[in-house]
Amino acid sequence: MKKNKLHKDTLVVHEGYDDTKHHGSLAVPLYQTSTYSFDTAEQGEKRFSGEEAGNIYSRIGNPTVRVLEERMTALEEGGGALAFGSGMAAVSSILVHLTKAGDHILCSRGIYGCTFGLLNIMKEKYNITHSLISMTSEEEIEQAITPETVCIYVETPINPTMELVDLHLIVKVAKKHGLRVVVDNTFTSPYLQNPLAIGADFVLHSATKYINGHGDVIAGLLVGKDADEMEKLRYSVQKDYGAIMSPFDAWLLIRGLKTLPVRMERHTANAEKLLVYLKGQSLVEDIYYPFDKGNPQYEIAERQMKAGGGLISFTVKGGKKGAQLFMDSLSLIKIAVSLGDAETLIQHPATMTHSSVPEEERGKMGISDSLLRLSVGLEHPEDLIADLKSAFTILEKTNSLHAN
Repeated sequence: MKKNKLHKDTLVVHEGYDDTKHHGSLAVPLYQTSTYSFDTAEQGEKRFSGEEAGNIYSRIGNPTVRVLEERMTALEEGGGALAFGSGMAAVSSILVHLTKAGDHILCSRGIYGCTFGLLNIMKEKYNITHSLISMTSEEEIEQAITPETVCIYVETPINPTMELVDLHLIVKVAKKHGLRVVVDNTFTSPYLQNPLAIGADFVLHSATKYINGHGDVIAGLLVGKDADEMEKLRYSVQKDYGAIMSPFDAWLLIRGLKTLPVRMERHTANAEKLLVYLKGQSLVEDIYYPFDKGNPQYEIAERQMKAGGGLISFTVKGGKKGAQLFMDSLSLIKIAVSLGDAETLIQHPATMTHSSVPEEERGKMGISDSLLRLSVGLEHPEDLIADLKSAFTILEKTNSLHAN
C-alpha cells in the first residue's frame, strides 16, 4: 500500500521506520550517542561536505530523532520537519530564520506568554517589531501590513481564550502580499488540524503537549512545506543555535505519538461532556470552546478543524479570588500549566502562563482575572464532573456568605 493512501491512525504507528534496517526491532531503537564513526577519513570529508548522506554528530542528526521528524512530516502533510529541545526553541528558531534586523511580524491578537516575551526581546535587541491584531477581516490584516512585514504568525485556537483565526483568510492575504505564514498548532495536534494543507508555510508544536501526551517530555517540533528549506534550516539556525532534541526524548515522543488518534478522540469526547455540564452552571459566566454551536466562530472551526479538541476556557463569578478558590477546591483535577496530558489540568492564565503579559495587553487579549483554562484529560467524565460539582458547591457557599 502506498504511504499517501495510509490514514493518520496508521502513519503514527509506522511512518519513517523500517525494522529491516534495525535488526528487526519492532520498537524504534534508542540511539543514545553523541557522535558517529566514519569508515574512512574520505567518508568523513564527504559527509561534512554534503556529498554523502549519513550521520555525523547528534546535534545535526540522530536516527531516533529522524524517525520522529519523518513521522511528523507525514502527519502535517509537509516537506520536512525538525525536532527541538522545547516548543519555544521551535518558535525562536523559525522567527530567527524568517527575520532580520528592522523587519516586522504580524501576529494574532492572543499568543502564548513566552512567545510574547520573545517578540519583545527581538524588538528591544534587534528592532524586529510586531503587531498584535484580531485578524478578523481582510481589510484589518492589510491595514496592519507594513513594507517591513515579512511573516504572519498565528495561534489557532489561541491560548488561552480559544479564539480562532481563519486560516483560509490568513493564507489568502499572505499570498497576495508575498508573506510567509507560521501557525502554532499545539492546541489541536496534527490529528485535528493541518495548516500546511490550507496553505501555511510552517507549522509548529510544543510537543510537550498532545504529541507526547504523558507529561514527561519537554520538546518542540517544526514542520515546513518545503523540504530543501527545512534542510537548510537544519544546517544553519538549528545546528548553530543548538536547540536540539535528545534521542531519549524523541524515543518517548515516538511512543506517545502512536496513541495520538485514540487520545485525541477521548480528550474531545470528554471535553464535549464537560462543556454540556459547564453550560448548565450558574457560576459560569462565559465558555469558550471551538465546536460549541453557540460559538460565533463555529463555522470557522468546522471549516479548518476535525473536532474541538480537549481544551475549554471559562470564566467564573468572583473575579480572581473566585477563580483561585474554585481551583483550590478541586481534588482530582490538578492545578498545572501544561495541557494534553492524561490527567485533567486547570490553570489561571492571568497569574500563570500569561503573567508576563502586561495587564492592559492581557485585557486586549481577552484574558480576565476570572478566566480559567481546563485541559480535559482521559479520566472517566463522570468523575471529572463530580470534582467540578464539588468545587462549584464550595464557590457558591462562599459567594453566598459574602453576599450576606
